[in-house]
Amino acid sequence: MTATATPEPSMKRVALGGTGLEVPNLLLGAMRIEDLDDAAIRELVDTARAAGVTYVDHADIYGRELHGCERRFAEALRLSPAERDELTLQTKCGIVKGEAAFDFSYEHIVASVEGSLDALDTDRIDALLLHRPDALVEPDEVARAFDELHASGKVRAFGVSNHTPGQIELLQRSLDQPIVVNQIQLSLAHASAIAQGIAANMSDEQSVVRDGGGIVDYARLHGIALQAWAPFQGPAGVFLGSEQYPELNAVLERIAARYGVEPIAVATAWLTRHPAGIQVVLGTTKPARLAAAARGSDLRLSRSEWYELFRAAGYHVP
Repeated sequence: MTATATPEPSMKRVALGGTGLEVPNLLLGAMRIEDLDDAAIRELVDTARAAGVTYVDHADIYGRELHGCERRFAEALRLSPAERDELTLQTKCGIVKGEAAFDFSYEHIVASVEGSLDALDTDRIDALLLHRPDALVEPDEVARAFDELHASGKVRAFGVSNHTPGQIELLQRSLDQPIVVNQIQLSLAHASAIAQGIAANMSDEQSVVRDGGGIVDYARLHGIALQAWAPFQGPAGVFLGSEQYPELNAVLERIAARYGVEPIAVATAWLTRHPAGIQVVLGTTKPARLAAAARGSDLRLSRSEWYELFRAAGYHVP
């Protein structure tokens, strides 16, 4: 039987937690845009929007200076109110710029949001994420900051990044607003959050719990959107086209040819195929690469293809 190419896939949309918002399952990551000129930033965003990617991921620490990438984004685009309404803007706070430290205090969160609003030249943040866990977190302080920011209309929804289920539970006990996002490192070659569950109850390395216990299942149970950052990287760096991942690339290329897409679309589709509704953060600054990856938004791999890629990435199915 000869496989044929599928029709051009459309942009899949997923629920953003319990917010009532439906958003694309791909995000444009703005971490590396600071050194692009205005025309290049506009081309990147225009390419994203043409593909249906209208969700943009920022963080206060992205750039050489605090809020640097947020500011470049706003300077280059000069969004009208109508254009702003067409985008979902997300930013993160909590990492202290220039220090190996984290700060989830009321003062730091509020100051960061005010800085992001100014840099992005907007009156609201659609989603604010706490950027990596703060060991010294006082959940009641976080709740106070979130309450004020939500009541004032400055932040619509809240989430976290790289948090375990237990850390989310600790925060949620004090919060009136639900945690609706958890952004974690996740890719075909960095998939322990998925692989551990497959090898549960087995006495091998893959079965070791590294995320506090079932981070993917926890997100599904509690209506939390999982966002995958570094979706094309593994322990040995970027895996697409890398000699470090020969078997994985051979399978990616074969499946890509079957569907008439590039391997990066298949790597994207491996994540979006998961029923957790995983969102993929695309951090590239190259419009062509962005457009190629976006074709994996709604490319539905078969179970056989999904597990073949999983095994080619070095994981096993007991």
